[in-house]
Amino acid sequence: MTNSTLDSKTQITESNISAAPVRAPWLTLQAQRPAWSFKVDRRVPWVLLMTLLATLLLMIWNVGTGEFPIAPLDVIKTVLHIDSANADYNFVVNTLRLPRAVVAFVVGVMLALSGAVMQTLTRNPLASPDITGVTAGASMGAVMMILLWPNAGPNALPLAALGGGTGVALVIYLLAWRHGDSPMRLILVGIGLGATLSAFQTILMLRAEIDQLQRALYWLTGSIYARSWEHLYALLPWFVVLVPVVLLASRQLNALHLGDEVAQGVGVPVILQRGLLLLASVGLTAAAISQVGALGFVGLIAPHIARRLVGPAHEGALVVTGVLGGLLVLAADFVGRTLFAPIEVPAGIVIALVGAPFFIFLLWKHRGEL
Repeated sequence: MTNSTLDSKTQITESNISAAPVRAPWLTLQAQRPAWSFKVDRRVPWVLLMTLLATLLLMIWNVGTGEFPIAPLDVIKTVLHIDSANADYNFVVNTLRLPRAVVAFVVGVMLALSGAVMQTLTRNPLASPDITGVTAGASMGAVMMILLWPNAGPNALPLAALGGGTGVALVIYLLAWRHGDSPMRLILVGIGLGATLSAFQTILMLRAEIDQLQRALYWLTGSIYARSWEHLYALLPWFVVLVPVVLLASRQLNALHLGDEVAQGVGVPVILQRGLLLLASVGLTAAAISQVGALGFVGLIAPHIARRLVGPAHEGALVVTGVLGGLLVLAADFVGRTLFAPIEVPAGIVIALVGAPFFIFLLWKHRGEL
């Protein structure tokens, strides 16, 4: 066999190898008019489908469980207003239980996305709204309203929580500013300011009347109890506006996660983008807390689980994070409502029982980075 024949066979073999299809880890969607592209991990559709299915099943189970049990098929018929549905179920399902379940899911989505944004902006795996002081600000505003103005109207408490959370976030950003913003300074200032607000909050509660104190303590634990469609309607404007803002900023979050220099190198206005995303994160947290109380650890747990399932790219991780957050709060409310029935344990306590050990685990895991 001649050398030319060997060379020819070698070239053919190499050509076949180079042309062999390689399964890429990404799914890419793109269009020419208008020009856009979207790339997600191949795991995202399957994980998202499974989490949405788990959420739907848990919501049906949740709505059908209680002192007046309802079969899953009857729950579906009642929600869809099918003619064969039992008319007696309508009040229990559509007035008492369904709005509570929907509010739990929406609040979980908002808190989880807020935590994901906070962790990316600070480049710290332990960052979340309840750790960096935002939750403390919202709680301080609500507690002041409960203790100092107990006869205020029903809309006063949500406004006070929103004002407290937004005000504290602005103070944190201003105190952390020194020739530009710094992720680490944002965390340190937030922790210090949160501790200070908690101390003032305790002083106010020590001087309060017993009825007002009980109301404040119950609000601080975080509960979905007796939530109605009115609470959902109050959340929807914030949800509809801020959730798309966060999801559409996934590419900018990818760049910011790699550091300020890299982000500036690819054309991201770092200071402006970080400020806008921080305000979006605060708005999501304050709006959620204003309706259900101080639910902690959701923004810490959900982003970590999502990144483990679908990778760190925000295009897919943010969507999965939101659904996981909603599933977490929905599950916590279901467990607290049914585990010790007829006594109801607030969802915030159930989440804290999981979140506190999870936080300690993260401290141990990242002990060399902190």
